[in-house]
Amino acid sequence: MFAEGRASKFLFICLAVWLNAADSLVTATIMPKVGVDLGGYSFFSWAVAGFLMGAIVSSASAGRLSELLGLRSATTIAGIIFAVGCIISALAPNIGMFLAGRVVQGIGSGWISGFAMVAIAVIFPARHLARMFASTAGVWGIATVLGPLIGGLLVQAGNWRAVFWLFAGQALLFSVAAPFLLRGGAGKRAHASIPWLQLALLTLGVGAIALANLGDSSRVAFSLVALGLALLLIVLRIDGRAKVRMFPHRAGSLRTTAGLGYAAMFALFASSMGLIVYAAPILQVIRSLSPMSAGYVVAAEALAWTLTAFAVTTASGPAEARCIRLGGACILASVVCLMFALGEAHLAMVIAAAALMGVGFGLCFSFINRRVLSAVSTDDRAIGASAFIVVRQTGGAVGAAVAGATANLAGFKAGVTISAAQSVSTWVFATALPLASAGTWAAWRLSNDPNAA
Repeated sequence: MFAEGRASKFLFICLAVWLNAADSLVTATIMPKVGVDLGGYSFFSWAVAGFLMGAIVSSASAGRLSELLGLRSATTIAGIIFAVGCIISALAPNIGMFLAGRVVQGIGSGWISGFAMVAIAVIFPARHLARMFASTAGVWGIATVLGPLIGGLLVQAGNWRAVFWLFAGQALLFSVAAPFLLRGGAGKRAHASIPWLQLALLTLGVGAIALANLGDSSRVAFSLVALGLALLLIVLRIDGRAKVRMFPHRAGSLRTTAGLGYAAMFALFASSMGLIVYAAPILQVIRSLSPMSAGYVVAAEALAWTLTAFAVTTASGPAEARCIRLGGACILASVVCLMFALGEAHLAMVIAAAALMGVGFGLCFSFINRRVLSAVSTDDRAIGASAFIVVRQTGGAVGAAVAGATANLAGFKAGVTISAAQSVSTWVFATALPLASAGTWAAWRLSNDPNAA
């Protein structure tokens, strides 16, 4: 992977993944303290959903933007925007300003992540794709160890704002390095343009989903989620017929390899958001864990993902298909286990259930990515790669919205009490079961697809 001058590009892609991974894990650790200082326990999921909303819209345009501006210039701008978002969150006097900063961070992060996927697709040969995606999982593993540690230490020191200053500095260094380390990457492409209509509808759809957890009515909350999903389906339908597309050809069809792969990513990642958003505060309330300890319990998922992805990176043919099937099944089993374990079972059971989810993602995600990229045309590789981030983060937004609406209806809106935390610990995973089941079905279909072999 380091041949022909690719070593510096490999390291730069790892830095891009680090900014996204560490930010996610650190923020999960510090959110209970942010809630105390700035108010707004009912906005817990908005710290994630707002970030994802910005990231989805930006990553959806990443493939086309890299063609319009060139990969080097586009990546430099992305790092600056991420830094600005961090500064806004660091200076926030109230929860509204903090969440605004998270949206701007999300925009920068979406572009950074999207451009990293484009760089993998256009710089590295097809034979290295599974190893590259496993390497990005390895960066998540490093973030698993350092993210909660950084967040926990700064919370215990009474200075959660320093987290965002730290990431602002890293993002600025990233922007300075981009023009030098991405030499030889994708340049500008003649007649490139942005799919504005699809982006506008995507923004409306994700916005409707993000608003779902603000009301007290379950009917309103889940109606907004349904409206958002309907708008997302309309985006796919329009994009399939558009001259300037946001996704690869026929990406919205479950009869294609790309369609099945994206569907599996979307649903499986959505089903994991109850763990990502709510496990840390629930563990702190019910079990009196420190922010750092609770963060490490959640991080068991990312660590297991990393180790498993490296263990299976050389699989191919029938072994690859088995990994995809088994991965979906492990994620579904993890959601079921967490539904019963998070509130009352021994802490070791909670850690095991979180790790099982990570094993599932480690088994299947690199191979789903590889199958999708192998199935799309050469002209669609840039948008096909950046769509990985769009689909995952859109799934995350849907999952966070469903989990947030469920948690608020189960009692979290009034404050993080023991009784509310116990109720939420069951219901956020019960509502994730349909998503996990759908993702497992799509993964199974993909593994049996003869066109993806």
